[in-house]
Amino acid sequence: MAGSEDVPTPPWRKSRKPAPPKRQLSQDLIVDAGLRIVDTEGLDALSMRRVAQEFDTGPASLYAHVANKEELLELIYERVLGEIELPERDPSRWKEQLRAYAMEVHRVLTAHADVARVALASVPSGENSILAGEFVFGLLIEAGMSPREASLSMDRIHLYVTGDAYEGSLHYARMRAAGLDDPREYFERFAGQLADYYRALPTERFPHIQKFVDDLIADDGEERFRYGLELLLDGIEARMP
Repeated sequence: MAGSEDVPTPPWRKSRKPAPPKRQLSQDLIVDAGLRIVDTEGLDALSMRRVAQEFDTGPASLYAHVANKEELLELIYERVLGEIELPERDPSRWKEQLRAYAMEVHRVLTAHADVARVALASVPSGENSILAGEFVFGLLIEAGMSPREASLSMDRIHLYVTGDAYEGSLHYARMRAAGLDDPREYFERFAGQLADYYRALPTERFPHIQKFVDDLIADDGEERFRYGLELLLDGIEARMP
């Protein structure tokens, strides 16, 4: 006869708890996971299999949303570019705005470790990358530069910013490998070792390097980036009508 109380499972039966429902995959979630992996483990750790592990599934389930690793990299880069804040163009202040734009892009790329490596081989095709290109290209043209020179200037600015950010990510990887968390501590340690090495060089063969060691290592990465950016901006200004 059926009773009102549930009958317990016999203790000799190995019952299994129902598995928790898996998250519904989407392109946004996959890009989120990919960017998280790049930020914490580096670009070389990124693979479709590694991303699938984040969702406790197999790589095949990702392909309905992302074609392959190359497309995932493009989407990650596009996501990062969405963090760039673009002001309204003001051609009367083109140099100031271009400087601020370059600093902003450098800040965003530096915040995401190896993403700058993706940028070096990327052709602008996503909405965020095209918006950034339109800002710089339009700013220079409206300031009086020919479209051809504006294109070349934009290309060189982009290469300089991303190249510098990528070099910074390489130093960051070495810093982590050395067990250091403070970039300034890493820079001071490396600069000290380099200074000792340069001072030990033969004076007759390397007189200038040995004599001006302190000047060679005086500036950190941020100061060097700003100096190089000013060189580029001054060069662009020299070519303005």
